Amino acid sequence: MTLAARRVVLASGNPGKLRELRALLADLDLTILAQADLGAGDVQETGLTFVENAIIKARHAARVTGLPAIADDSGIEVDALGGSPGVFSARYAGSGADDRANLEKLLADVADVPDPARTARFHCVMVYLRHGLDPTPLVCDGVWEGRLLRAPRGSQGFGYDPIFFVPTHDCTSAELEPAEKNRISHRARAAQALSQALREHYYRTPERRG
Repeated sequence: MTLAARRVVLASGNPGKLRELRALLADLDLTILAQADLGAGDVQETGLTFVENAIIKARHAARVTGLPAIADDSGIEVDALGGSPGVFSARYAGSGADDRANLEKLLADVADVPDPARTARFHCVMVYLRHGLDPTPLVCDGVWEGRLLRAPRGSQGFGYDPIFFVPTHDCTSAELEPAEKNRISHRARAAQALSQALREHYYRTPERRG
């Protein structure tokens, strides 16, 4: 079975995430479409883990569109806050909060945390469902370690990128060139694992004889 020229829906309304995922999975012959363009809206994320929420979103998008679906759930985990915001990263400042509000709340919550203790990580879980009732979704994850700055820096990326400092590159995620971020980020690592899993399941190379 092949995924050649296969249409897949991304269970997200985030244009930045769609742009990143298209770049990350560019080596696969997939046409990745935004769920909103296919009449699928958001679904309530009632899971308590990244895995649960990703599957909830993928099932909803697959059922509404009739297409295979990719979904991810990701967030930032701050050690000084016991792993929060975690699964609530996208709505940390409340339902309907935008990126700026979430970022400002996080900065306020760690204002008294000394620099050495401001360790954090981005965690991403990415899933692929062949259809809305798929009983065996592919599940992959990626983690990106860093620490929180006290003020935003950089104009690339979205979400918490401007305050997430990447020690290996001496800059924030929002200061990285998109191509470099797509190589080392949590979403990149999850997408790389998903790409490999898709190849193993759908791109089996015929054995050579003789």
